[in-house]
Amino acid sequence: MINTLHPELPQQRQRVSHPGSGPLFGFMGKLRVAIALLGTAAVLFVAAGRLDLPMFWAFWLTLCSIGGATLVLVNRKSPDLMQERFRPGAGARDPKTRPLLVLIIFVQWSVAGLDVGRYHWSDIIPFGVQIAALLVVACGMAGWGWAMLSNRFFSSEVRIQSDRGHYVESGGPYRFVRHPGYASALLLFAASPVALGSLWAIVPTLGALAMFIRRTAMEDGMLRAELPGYAQYAERVRFRLLSGVW
Repeated sequence: MINTLHPELPQQRQRVSHPGSGPLFGFMGKLRVAIALLGTAAVLFVAAGRLDLPMFWAFWLTLCSIGGATLVLVNRKSPDLMQERFRPGAGARDPKTRPLLVLIIFVQWSVAGLDVGRYHWSDIIPFGVQIAALLVVACGMAGWGWAMLSNRFFSSEVRIQSDRGHYVESGGPYRFVRHPGYASALLLFAASPVALGSLWAIVPTLGALAMFIRRTAMEDGMLRAELPGYAQYAERVRFRLLSGVW
């Protein structure tokens, strides 16, 4: 998720089209989204071995509704961004983190399913706490979507997008912290095990939180060194993830 700021030069606002981008971002893009959403349900409910788990359904529907709405809105606003997210350009600086995060998500949901649906190792979280955590999940998804809508360089890889006319922008949530996408992802990952009702699912989540913090530091350093105007932006917006903390 590459942070950006408002451009200083008018010519920097030009949009760059990519083959295959468009109002529906292509058949393969839609297919990948559908597989990801169905895969989420499959992992949760297969691991659980049952379907009568209301909080699992609520969690899945939250991801589907907010995530799906975000993708539709982003595709209408910046169809080339959808292409970048599904098929990033060259120059990725941290190519191993994304597949590792996917693996951690798989483990987190599998553990939650096994815990809540089958073995009941730690499914002692009160229902009210689960509802509160689900609201945090929704806020994390919404914040992630807001960051993507505010930043047409919100790539799925850490890279300088020279091929897309990469510039800096300070609108939307980027007025408050420099990496609102990662901040939202931290909320989402941290609250998910509690929303699902499994304390044991917190264990793999700790690895994801550490990876997001590491990636934030890496990306911030890259942008300061290589993206014109980012250092000045960092002087105005002092904090990376949490105002007053870091």
